[in-house]
Amino acid sequence: MEPYRLLTLDELMQGIPQGQVPLLVVAALEDPRNLGALIRSAHAAGAHGLILPAHRSSPLTPAAEKAAAGALAYLPVAQVPGIPQALLRLKKEGVWIVGADPQARELYWELDLTLPLALVVGAEGKGLPRLVKERCDFLGSIPMAGRVGSLNASVAGALFLFEALRQRRA
Repeated sequence: MEPYRLLTLDELMQGIPQGQVPLLVVAALEDPRNLGALIRSAHAAGAHGLILPAHRSSPLTPAAEKAAAGALAYLPVAQVPGIPQALLRLKKEGVWIVGADPQARELYWELDLTLPLALVVGAEGKGLPRLVKERCDFLGSIPMAGRVGSLNASVAGALFLFEALRQRRA
């Protein structure tokens, strides 16, 4: 396998096969194992790529590569200077932005995830920053029945991604 290469956002968007509805993941995770697990889930759910900020996020470390279990060889990854600007750029391309937010009123399965979509997963413990949340077109939450108030960021992202896959196959 060739070593992975970080793309620009333009390169990532140009790599989406024509006629396919974009499914992207935007993540600013601090734990490299979470990042790797999210990369693995994104690839398994058919995402077209992952977008990482250049700062305040785990880089693609050996721990992230190991947790991705080979998926990094297949999932294109773009690095952007900042998430808020990248979200505006995606909107100009007709991509809708959905944020995973535990305080959202709508549940993730109630959202239309068949649209051209970028799923934003916030940092562990911190969630989505205010400006990022404001740039989202939709926010969705995951219902919790236990005493723990949230899921691991990569698990939450996986739930959204596989619901998108389910809806797109329906």
